[in-house]
This record gives sequence, C-alpha cells and structure tokens, in this order.
Amino acid sequence: MYPQEIVLPMKEQLTDNGFQELLTSTEVDDQLQKTGTTLVMVNSVCGCSAGSARPGVLMAVANGAKKPDYLTTSFAGFDMEAIGKIREHLLPYPPSSPAIALFKDGKLVHLIERHQIEGRPAQLIAHNLIAAFEEYC
Repeated sequence: MYPQEIVLPMKEQLTDNGFQELLTSTEVDDQLQKTGTTLVMVNSVCGCSAGSARPGVLMAVANGAKKPDYLTTSFAGFDMEAIGKIREHLLPYPPSSPAIALFKDGKLVHLIERHQIEGRPAQLIAHNLIAAFEEYC
C-alpha cells in the first residue's frame, strides 16, 4: 500500500474537481447500480500514465458538451477493497492502473486501459472520453 502523503495530492486532483471517492466494495456496487452514466477513474501513482490520465479526465469533463451523471474515483494500491470490486466489474479486462471506465446503467460501455494511456498526451485522452460521453451520456 502506498503512503498516504504520496497518494493524497493525487486523490485531491480529482476530488477537488467534483469526483466522489469510492472506498469500499459496497460503495462501488451501490454506485454502479444507479441508473445513468458513471465515470470511474482508477487513479494511480504511475507518473508515466497517471500524469496524463488525471488531466485528461479533467479536460474531458470540463470541455465535453455531454457529461456523465456521476464522477467517481478510487486509488489503486491504496483503496484496496474498492479497487478489487471495480476490477470485478471490469472483467474480462485485466487489472489496469490507471484506467478510465464509463458505465451506463451498471454496464461497462467504454474503457481506457493503461496501455492506451501510456505515452499519450492528456488532450488525446480527453478527446477519447469526450467521444464516449457523446455516445453514451
């Protein structure tokens, strides 16, 4: 598990911008049972990917004409119970952090995995998400 002093600033980058933390498996299940669209940002310490994933998600939410009904986040390597449950909902995809998932009425409709984030600028991630928001939100 990562030290809190490392994780908190990265969590706050999202929570200070309207993302609700999912900290338990029950919170994950309750959230994904809601009608509508839920964006789940699997946050991560990984600088090579998370450093563009977080800004990309924030750009998409700020600039998309359509937006998910709910913005949520959990931190891999820190919010262990919630991440375990999120990964169950992401099956058959392998664990990935960071990762950005869009659910509609509890069903996974769009996923950006780490290998699709790594080495890509935040703007490209934002454009990918905005297109998904247009289609599903």
